[in-house]
Amino acid sequence: MLPIITEDMSAEIFSEAFQDVQAWRKNMVQYLKEENPEINSAILEVAKHDEGIDLKAVALGAYLAYRLLEVANENENLSIEE
Repeated sequence: MLPIITEDMSAEIFSEAFQDVQAWRKNMVQYLKEENPEINSAILEVAKHDEGIDLKAVALGAYLAYRLLEVANENENLSIEE
């Protein structure tokens, strides 16, 4: 089951990402190359698959979703430990 993403988590990640979208996206590419290269490859492959869509927008959405799930999972694990 996927962890629950709260409004607070979303607001935090969105404010972080939207301060400088291009830099944040580039940082996520580097982060995922190390943390989970298969997910990064899948995101980039999907983004390249359809010429009719904005590749950067697809990648940004996928990176945002990944980061939100990652933060929610970390918070859920902290709750379990307490």
